[in-house]
Amino acid sequence: MRLIRPLSTLAVGATLCLALAACSSSGSGGGGGEGGANFPDDTIDVIVPFAAGGPTDTVTRILAEPLGEELGVQVVVDNVEGAGGTVGAGEASTADPDGYTLLLHHIGMSTAPALYPDLNFDPVEDFEPIGLVTEVPMAILSRSGLGPADLDELVSYIEDNQGSVTLAHAGVGSASHLCGTLLQDALGVELTEVPYDGTGPAMADLLGGQVDLLCDQTTNSASQILAGSVEAYAVTVPERVAVLPEIPTTAEAGLPDVEVSIWHGLYAPAGTPEEVVTILNEALITALGNEEVGTQFEELGTSPVTAEQASPATLATQLDDQIALWGGLLGQEG
Repeated sequence: MRLIRPLSTLAVGATLCLALAACSSSGSGGGGGEGGANFPDDTIDVIVPFAAGGPTDTVTRILAEPLGEELGVQVVVDNVEGAGGTVGAGEASTADPDGYTLLLHHIGMSTAPALYPDLNFDPVEDFEPIGLVTEVPMAILSRSGLGPADLDELVSYIEDNQGSVTLAHAGVGSASHLCGTLLQDALGVELTEVPYDGTGPAMADLLGGQVDLLCDQTTNSASQILAGSVEAYAVTVPERVAVLPEIPTTAEAGLPDVEVSIWHGLYAPAGTPEEVVTILNEALITALGNEEVGTQFEELGTSPVTAEQASPATLATQLDDQIALWGGLLGQEG
């Protein structure tokens, strides 16, 4: 299955505003002004629903500085991890809809409804899409010294030792969990899964030899692969990744059904004024076109989406389509 897919005012007016303390504080939270006329005039927090040091955190931190430069304010990354990204997403869904609290989430935004029956937010109804950011390949990894030299040997090793092979992931619904699920389904095996509270801790234990396998986004794993700290067997996209040219695709290596890219999107709480969403979207498109952002993304095995893809409508369609897709796939598991 393929899953890719300068405020100017008169002196009298300014004095009156100060006296009434009303003109610039009619918006909630950050003081953005009615309809976003003065937006933004305060720090913007971007919630990442995963631990610091993980792949989604890395993407967000690369984007934060140029996004802040374009908006003229500081953009701060706030890691609120837990429950496969649902804790942070839930917190973002209840934030004031003024554009000062955003959410940068990955494909887990679309799998949460199928994985968490008691989900305390609706990914569609509780958020305003701002735009897609990037699509990231996964890499199938093992700890150094496990033994297999290529994916064919790894498959044989897993089939012979499935009772003792451990597969790490960053929690139910995480990208690493989804990729690991596809891998086990394609091989017809059940491995001992070891969940972590984020990809950073999972990678740390893979490096330390405490676990055997991990499916990880190249934004988190490319540096470890290039350093030889972990073994990489395949990337889960149709074409090889430029920064990892020696690593075959899953199709090339004989597992065409294990193909998935992890898309990331930027969201605001539902009810955020349209004018504010437009400002944020325009800033996002400019930031994604920043040369340094492109270079840093390329070094991590990914690239920014195009200006056409970085639209609210494209993200909304992507979310709807992927909710339907994963709802069917994960529902079959249950």
